[in-house]
Parts: sequence; structure tokens; C-alpha cells
Amino acid sequence: MNAPLPVHLLPDIHQRETPAALLDALKARFAERCSTALVVREQHGRDESSFAAPPPAAVLFAESTQDVADAVKLASHYNVPVIAFGVGTSLEGHLLAVQGGISIDVSRMNRVLSINADDLTVTVQAGVTRKQLNEEVKSTGLFFPIDPGADATLGGMSATRASGTNAVRYGTMRENVLALQVVTASGDIIRTGTRAKKSSAGYDLTRLMVGSEGTLGVITEVTVKLYPLPEAISAAICSFPSIEAAVRTTIEVIQLGVPIARVELIDHNTVRMVNAHSKLGLREEPLLLMEFHGSPSSVKEQAELVQEIASGHGGNAFEWASTPEERTRLWTARHNAYFAAIQSRPGCRAISTDTCVPISRLADCLLESVAEADASGIPYFLVGHVGDGNFHFGYLIDPDNPEERAVAEALNHTLVSRALRLEGTCTGEHGVGLHKMDFLVSETGDGAVEMMRTIKRALDPKNIMNPGKIFTL
Repeated sequence: MNAPLPVHLLPDIHQRETPAALLDALKARFAERCSTALVVREQHGRDESSFAAPPPAAVLFAESTQDVADAVKLASHYNVPVIAFGVGTSLEGHLLAVQGGISIDVSRMNRVLSINADDLTVTVQAGVTRKQLNEEVKSTGLFFPIDPGADATLGGMSATRASGTNAVRYGTMRENVLALQVVTASGDIIRTGTRAKKSSAGYDLTRLMVGSEGTLGVITEVTVKLYPLPEAISAAICSFPSIEAAVRTTIEVIQLGVPIARVELIDHNTVRMVNAHSKLGLREEPLLLMEFHGSPSSVKEQAELVQEIASGHGGNAFEWASTPEERTRLWTARHNAYFAAIQSRPGCRAISTDTCVPISRLADCLLESVAEADASGIPYFLVGHVGDGNFHFGYLIDPDNPEERAVAEALNHTLVSRALRLEGTCTGEHGVGLHKMDFLVSETGDGAVEMMRTIKRALDPKNIMNPGKIFTL
């Protein structure tokens, strides 16, 4: 890349007016399930990003697909934006009402509609969370492996094409969503895909909707793949003298074809924060947190091979967590790394990165980025799904200090530039939202983004579906 990436610092806020007639119509249709209370609107006008924007004009609590369709039809009639809301865990400003409008909360749409254990599939309403789903299906001996950390909804995970700690073995939402029910911008209800394992029937509308971040429609039902619970599971942690040693270990494990289920990098800063938050006594050195799935013999074979590889790179203090309680404690601590980091600097907000590169380029990208972060003086945490080349810095800034924000954004800009130069991506799993709109152009080119705009204009001619996200029209 020759030209520098522009830094997208703040959302472009130009809110459309929400007519009183629309609010009256929503209240007539939904009664107390339509709220204009400021506290409710503010709750639905903020996610885990560092951005701020005025809240939506109203919040509708949907309980069915028909509720969503009726609300969208009313919004379309009055040319008012619609923003779908799950549980508010997105990181890139996806939920912000930068052009005003109404928020449709699908969290009450939380029924598991059908479990088809023989076919390894399940169909759920969009408000079902991943933990709820796994609780519902555990008696079948199956589980849903996509684990982004937060207890996100299946609708939100589909909309952002989420993945997480298990992606190195089980893939992302892209590979695991079979079918959807979607309310379009006109308020029509469509279905995409089937429960069949494959299909060549027309355009792949399911894949178009997965990752569209609510800009093409509101997802109301999701059909996903399930997997048999492994016969044996074992987790281990291993400390390393340097981040490079941990990364080189990971690269060798993947290149040798070891079917490891999870391999997470945590740098020494983050280990310290996690120890304080979760009351652990982990060695405050870079570490890998790993998990192995399979038969007892295959798990043992995988673990022994990985331990041998790690030892060759200076790995030490290999510790096992074979009971469910020990594994849960370790993974809960990993999933709480974000909150541990936030608590380490009271009042801060995190500017998160989400680059992903080919595994062979991971060490180069990560080590240069660590050196830049250390030199900046900005506190940060670092975690990574390094088995698939994806890692996250969280730069911990004072949200009222523009200089700190500028430094953090400059670090992010340089990191994304490096990842793209190494044939990677600006976002491995968080999505584009507001924060990465400029980066999307740099990654895909003007022609590809214009093609996306063409699709958006065709399916949402009034630009009411989560406008101002992914790209500008």
C-alpha cells in the first residue's frame, strides 16, 4: 500500500427527524413495548465501542417476526432508520443511531424453535444467546462451538459474521449458518437457505446476509450447525519467555496439522490484568491457553506433540486443566480479559483492533505491532486467536483526552496498514461498523465497495437499514 489510510475518528452524525406520527403509530401497535424513555433509549444507543452518538428516538421490544415486519413497514413509510439490537456487545459502533431512527430489540425473541439432532442442526429465534443455545441442546450430546467470548445473540453473531476462540477448528458463523429468516427493508419476510447440507439453488442470500451488519435486513431466525460433544477435552496453559516464542509455537502447531480446538495468546500485560480481575496466579509472562478435543487417545497424542513443540521454543510451566471446573475457570478468565483490562484503568474506554493475517505472517505482524504499542506509552492489552492468525490489541484511552485517542487511532492505522500489506484483513471477526469504514476501502478497493453500495441501494432504496455503517452512500 502506497497511500496512508485515513483515520476514521468519529461517526458522521446527521440524524433524520423521527416524526411524531411514527411514534404514535408504534405506540398504537405495540403499546408498552414501544418505549421513548431516555434511560431505555440510551441503553440501546451504546455498544462496547469508544464512540458516542445521540440515542435512537424510540425502542421497540419485538416478540415475533411479525412484530419486526410491522415495525419496519411503519419505519419505511416514514423514511426512518431501523437498527436491530441483540444484547449490545458489538465493538465497532454497529448499534449507534448516527442517523437517528428506532431500535428494534429482539432479545425477547429467545425461543429455540426446533432441534434436529439427527441432522446436527437447530433453528432459533434471533434473540437466543450462545450460552442459552448450548444449555438447550446439551441433553442431545451436541453443542454449538462458535464462541466470541461475550454471550451474544445468534442474530447479532450472524449479522457481524462472528467467530472466536474455537474458529481454528470449527470455523466462523459464515461456515455454520445454514438458513435465515429475514425482514427486508420493505417489511417483507423472506427465508434464505435450507437445512440441507448443500445447495446450488440461485444466489447465496444466506451468505449475503451473514456479515451484512443489519444494513440489508433484520435477521429474525437462524438455523445453524451443531457438533457432537467431544468424548474427551483437555486444556493446558504454557508460559513463554517472549511473545515471539509463543507465536512461533503456534505457527508450527498449525503447519504440522495438529487439530487443536483452541489456541489463545495472552501477553504479559493481559496476564497481570486477568490475575487481578479473576483472582488467578498465572505466571506474568506471555502464555498460550490451549484446548484439545477428541478421543482420550487422540487428545493425549495432540497434547504431547504440542508440549514437545512448545518446549523447543522455550515454553515452560505446562499446566493441565482436565476437569470441567478447571477448564471453565481458565476460559472464563480469558473471556473476561476485556473487562479485566477496562477495570485496570478506571474510566477508560478501549479502542480495539481486529486484524487477521495468513498464519505464516503472524509473527512479523504481531511483533512489529507490539514494539509500536510499547513505544507509544498508551496502556494496552493483547489477546489473540492466533491459531487462525487473528489478534486484538485494546488501547486503553481516557475518552476525554483527544491526544490519547489520536495516538491509539494512529497505532491502529499503522497496524491495519501492516496487516493489509501482509495480505490480511482489517477485521477478522468484529465487523466494519463505523470504525473500519475507511479501512474497508483500502482493503477491498473502490470497485468492490461500489458493488456493495449497489446491492445496498437495490435492497434498501430508502437507506433505512442501519444507515451509516460499513460504507457511506
